[in-house]
Amino acid sequence: MDSILIAELRNVVEEQRFGARPSLWKDTTPLSETPLGLQGRTAVVEAADPSEFRHGIPDYHLSHLVMPGQRTAEHAPGSLEAIVESIVQVFEMEVSHKKDPATWVSMVTEHFRTNVNGGGWASAQDIADTGSYNVLIGDSPFYRPESFDGQHDVFHGAFPNGFYWEVLQVLSPPPVVAFKWRHWGSFDGEYHGHQPNGKTIEMFGMSVAKVSDDLKLLEVEHYYDPNAFLGSLTGGCPVAHN
Repeated sequence: MDSILIAELRNVVEEQRFGARPSLWKDTTPLSETPLGLQGRTAVVEAADPSEFRHGIPDYHLSHLVMPGQRTAEHAPGSLEAIVESIVQVFEMEVSHKKDPATWVSMVTEHFRTNVNGGGWASAQDIADTGSYNVLIGDSPFYRPESFDGQHDVFHGAFPNGFYWEVLQVLSPPPVVAFKWRHWGSFDGEYHGHQPNGKTIEMFGMSVAKVSDDLKLLEVEHYYDPNAFLGSLTGGCPVAHN
C-alpha cells in the first residue's frame, strides 16, 4: 500500500465518519508516520524480526499471481473496501505466522476478541494457542480439530494452489465496520482422507468489526455457515473425530 493509497484511506474513513477531512490527516503525511498496520501486509512482514515468525518469513507469491485473476470484486485504491481487505490481510498473516500476540499490529491485542455466529469469545492469546481455523470453525461434523500446525497443514493440503479471501462489500464505515466477504480455493488436495475433485470451493459470510481510532481491530464477529463449505469437501460425509 503506497503513500497515496494511505492518504486516500484516511480521507475515505474521515469523510464517511464525519463528512470532512480533519486537519491532522494530511495528504502529505509521510508513509513512515502511518501506523504500520495500515501500510499493508508486505510492509508488516518486512518490518518484523524474522524470529517473530513460527516457520520463517511467510510466502504470499500465489496471492499476487493467482488471486487477481480469480477474485470477483475489484476495489478502487483508497476505497473503504480496499482498506478493509488490507487490514484483514495483515490480521490473517499475523494470526497464522507470528507466534507472539504482543507483536501483532493489526489489533489492540489486550482488548481483542472474536467469535463466530454468536458463540463464545476468543482472545488473541486463544488464537495464538489454538489456531485461527480451530477457533473460527468451532464444532463441525466435517472438521476435526488439529494442533496449531496441523490445522494449517489440513487446509494447505486441501488447497495447495492457494486459499484466498476477498472483501465483497463494506456496509458501514468505522468505528463499526460491517462487511461481506468470499473465501475460496481449488480443491486439489486431500482433506481428512477425502479425495479432491479440482472444483472451486467457495464460502461466503459477513463480519462486523469494531476498530480503534487508528483502525486497529478491537472486536470481530463472524457470521457464516462452516458446514456448507466443509461438507462440500467431504461429499457430506462426517469426518472421524478422535
